[in-house]
Amino acid sequence: MLKAKFVKKLPDFVLKVDLLVDKEILVLIGPSGSGKTTVLECISGLQKPDSGEIILGEKVLFSSSKRINLPSYKRGIGYIFQEYALFSHLTVKDNILYGVKNLLKEEKKKQLNKILKQFNISHLAERYPVQLSGGERQRVAMARTLITKPHLLLLDEPLSAMDRKLRERLRKEIKELHKQWNIPFVLVTHCRCEAELGDKVFKAEKDEDGGEIIMRFCQSA
Repeated sequence: MLKAKFVKKLPDFVLKVDLLVDKEILVLIGPSGSGKTTVLECISGLQKPDSGEIILGEKVLFSSSKRINLPSYKRGIGYIFQEYALFSHLTVKDNILYGVKNLLKEEKKKQLNKILKQFNISHLAERYPVQLSGGERQRVAMARTLITKPHLLLLDEPLSAMDRKLRERLRKEIKELHKQWNIPFVLVTHCRCEAELGDKVFKAEKDEDGGEIIMRFCQSA
């Protein structure tokens, strides 16, 4: 379970977040510039909130009162960036294995083959990112993230660059992936049609004077 209650001061507004997500998909929806990516970056450790706390399971990731701020690599969180952040000079195989540490060669090979098969990308193992379609790049990004066995998955606008047909297919794949891994997913989007992915949906809303943006719960499945 993820508990995230924090405040982050940004140049144009103050972002207030209060989220609770168990083994479900939580969707954060709002326009560009409303702080959605900042929420993910604070949870992952790429940014530091000004106050509050973030707890994943029994682990305190951030607490202003206890002066705790774990670095990203100690948080056990997978993060799929909007542009996927694949290394252009590495093959699909080497991209996926990039974050795998402390495993013997044979175990690495076993884990690689397992994740390639799960995402149906075994035939792409020796290709480079430039040779992949948008949907294939997304699958590689997910495989690279999930091979590390995170306790939480963050997805930043995962379907934003897709055409309608591909978006529909990948929405189904994300739902199926969530069932398989059984961990919390937090997905941000500016598109209302992606809200159907969520077991819970929160919306970024400005207060009356525009000085604060609050992530407010708006619906559940």
